Amino acid sequence: MDALDILTDLDNVFPYFQPIFSADEHRVIGYEVLGRYRGPAGVVSLGPFFQDENIPEEFRLEVDYEILKKALEKALDLDKDIMLFVNRDADMLMHNDGEQFLNTLREYEKKGISLDRIVLEITERNYKGDIDHLDHLLNYYRTYGIKLAIDKLGNESSHLDRIGQLAPDILKVDLISMRSTASAYNFNDILYSLSMLARKIGASLLFENIEMTYQLQYAWKNGGRYYQGFYLQKPAENFTERNLLKEKLKNECHQFITHEKKKLESLYQVTLEFNEKLNDFINKKRKITNYEESLEHLAQLLDGAAFRLYICDEDGFQKSANFFKKDGGWVLQKEYLHKNWSWRPYFLENIMKMRINKKGILSDLYTDIETGETIRTFSFPLNADDYLFVDLSYNYLYEHDGLL
Repeated sequence: MDALDILTDLDNVFPYFQPIFSADEHRVIGYEVLGRYRGPAGVVSLGPFFQDENIPEEFRLEVDYEILKKALEKALDLDKDIMLFVNRDADMLMHNDGEQFLNTLREYEKKGISLDRIVLEITERNYKGDIDHLDHLLNYYRTYGIKLAIDKLGNESSHLDRIGQLAPDILKVDLISMRSTASAYNFNDILYSLSMLARKIGASLLFENIEMTYQLQYAWKNGGRYYQGFYLQKPAENFTERNLLKEKLKNECHQFITHEKKKLESLYQVTLEFNEKLNDFINKKRKITNYEESLEHLAQLLDGAAFRLYICDEDGFQKSANFFKKDGGWVLQKEYLHKNWSWRPYFLENIMKMRINKKGILSDLYTDIETGETIRTFSFPLNADDYLFVDLSYNYLYEHDGLL
């Protein structure tokens, strides 16, 4: 599209609104403001226009503020609790030290749009300016009640340290990354880190580009509070009826809950079976004195499920060698004797749970450092001093419904 055609035809520049739905209310809680142009070829997105750095910044800003003003004018008729998500590139936001953006919002605050309904979606992808200056401006905006969302998470531009530094109100996760099976594995790890960080800083997760049911389920399962995408509703010139998908989302959420309950029941059942098996073993053995002999018997008992077994004390020091499944047989890895594992996340917490509850526990899914496979570990108190750790193979998890 020709930039001059757009600049000389601002009457045909206007906002589109894509609704954002909440997990807790199952209805519209906000809209993302998007730019559109009605030309000879029909309505087209202004995304390429704003991203074209060959177009002078002043031209892009003029169009951007035309869209913002029209969006705010239209939003005057919305319910007073509906949020407006406004995209801003960091470089363009810093034009005139960010005063134009704030002045525009304050102009409409006088007309009835509270600034705590505004969510600034900031993209720092190619920001060339002073990062401290940008942070100062963002913090200044927040004193007016403006919320901050970090955009473009789930791709190469996301940086956990930057998120921690800004402590935004909303983290926006792009599910387009899930389309690539090659990156799905890394995406899961990144998302887990983001969800933990969001919880620590008190931020909400917003999942965008939801295009299928399984992506909505993925967002729900991974702590998404807000959802957005073509599967729910496409961007449109007019606002959506707030409760349009209330029943649909309620029913789908119920299906997700049912599925997750079944999975949790499977985890509980496996935990119960391992506890019974190992309690029988302990009752027959009565006292464990020879660690390697005991592990050899346990390896036979748990063959087909386990690929590694070892015994630690309550401080995480390994009191046995590893029994490791290799080429269909079990080998002894003596180099692991006396190693300490207390540095691992949740290790001491799990030891305390086992000591108090006097029963074993099943870990969440994680990647094994040595094999690179997705596994779970079953931990079990052998006595007052010793704790057994059984690493369960990926094949075993795959064959048992609900363990992956």
